[in-house]
Amino acid sequence: MKKTMKRRGDEISRRKFLQAAATAAALSRFGESPSAVPVLSRGTPPLDKRKKKMNVIVIIADSMRADHVGCYGSKVKTPNLDRLAREGVVFEQAYSENLPTMPCRTAWWTGQYLFTQRGWQQMEDSDYLLAEILWDEGVASAFITDTYHMHKPVYNCGRGFDTVVFVRGQEYDPWIVDESVKVDLTRHHRLRGDASDDNWRSRFEQYLRNTSGFKTEEDYFVARTVKEAIRWLEHVTKSRKDGLFLWLDCFDPHEPWDPPSPYRKMYDPDYRGLEMIDPVPGMVEGYMSAREVEHTKSLYAGEVTFVDKWIGILLDRIRDLGLYDNSLIVFMSDHGEPFGEHGYIRKAFPRNYEELAHIPWIMRFPDRLGAGKRISSFIQPPDLTPTILDFLGITKKLSLQFLAPVGLTFPQDMVTRRREVKLTGRSLLPLVRGEVEEVRDFAVTAHFKRQWGLRTKDWTYLYHPGKDRPNELYGRRNDLAEQNNIIKDQTEVVNELEGKLVKLAEEMTRAYEGMQTR
Repeated sequence: MKKTMKRRGDEISRRKFLQAAATAAALSRFGESPSAVPVLSRGTPPLDKRKKKMNVIVIIADSMRADHVGCYGSKVKTPNLDRLAREGVVFEQAYSENLPTMPCRTAWWTGQYLFTQRGWQQMEDSDYLLAEILWDEGVASAFITDTYHMHKPVYNCGRGFDTVVFVRGQEYDPWIVDESVKVDLTRHHRLRGDASDDNWRSRFEQYLRNTSGFKTEEDYFVARTVKEAIRWLEHVTKSRKDGLFLWLDCFDPHEPWDPPSPYRKMYDPDYRGLEMIDPVPGMVEGYMSAREVEHTKSLYAGEVTFVDKWIGILLDRIRDLGLYDNSLIVFMSDHGEPFGEHGYIRKAFPRNYEELAHIPWIMRFPDRLGAGKRISSFIQPPDLTPTILDFLGITKKLSLQFLAPVGLTFPQDMVTRRREVKLTGRSLLPLVRGEVEEVRDFAVTAHFKRQWGLRTKDWTYLYHPGKDRPNELYGRRNDLAEQNNIIKDQTEVVNELEGKLVKLAEEMTRAYEGMQTR
């Protein structure tokens, strides 16, 4: 499939620019989006030439704590996600596998446990990503995101997708670089008065410049990102309404936490102190008062409700376009967010406590499969790709082929080498259908080379492979918040859990190393 790449406002060639601009103007009811960097797909196979396929729509909300979603027992208002949960399946024990942002997306897209192999880095050439697996399956795909880490040089996160749109300006993205745009840090920030100040001052200033022109709710990042997704759906459904794959990756409710009105005061309307939308990561004591932490958490809750509103707008448009009942719709997050539960705020340390590791995961299937079901089995990000492939009926052997000329200049798509890929995640369809009670009896959550966590129904064990910090053990049945470390009293339990964790790490390492390129 031929692609046209264009950054709005930059000219590649006059002809291509005019073609893409005319298409966008004709198809969009939202007008120009100057912060979006699109790769526009040109042409899709006509409907009568393809075998009908279900659609897959994945919606990510970065840093969404499970305990801040209504259907998980929260008082935070998330009516649209709650409706999706009533119509779908809620996985109550979903835990991140490899943290934070980029390692989790690698797990989602590769279907592999990689916590022993790599941390935060770009996708590797030898990875066979979900969109690439679907590339020759007659699927029209789009990746739309404001997660700016995925837009950085080298990361190449658009691999396999027909259409890619990056919405610029989130967090510390160097989008508005005009330093003549003046910003006031004192309104929403407090530095720590130490060596970290220079590092964080420039980042806070960058975000304030990026948002300096915001006037209405629709200027905010989640709104702009959802509108780009709607733009693509309206475009692609003019020629087809099946075989669509949309990956919508929203960075909110990640910090900074500055939702527009009325969400800003929704959960703490009487607060009158400093509104810290983006605290410097680190220990709370000596930096923020308990009241300030409480208010910052209320801003986060407001951001969650704001994100839910725009997810609802997207879901309504999916219904209007006739896609809702023909689509697998997945909502999930990559991790949660610490707010002082263990003495620190934000992801200041590589520690896999409950508030960071536990994630929401909801799946709505066509034909109301599993509707209203709540599943307590442990599931993890590597399970996503196997589940989607199972849902689509894709059972082919996964062989990543490297295509290039051989000997002569043409043809240019000969297989020069290949890598046989085995997924270490599990399909969740047997769980949803009620064929099995669990796909595993544990969840592992890790920061590469820093801390590995193993959760079972009874225990949370936090293990430090580098021996740089004491290990920890918590009883999940009466200490889910992981406040009382009982490791000294449970030597046999610790030995059993550590043996299980080390064995799992060895198995995943062997599986990864066994996938050789030849």
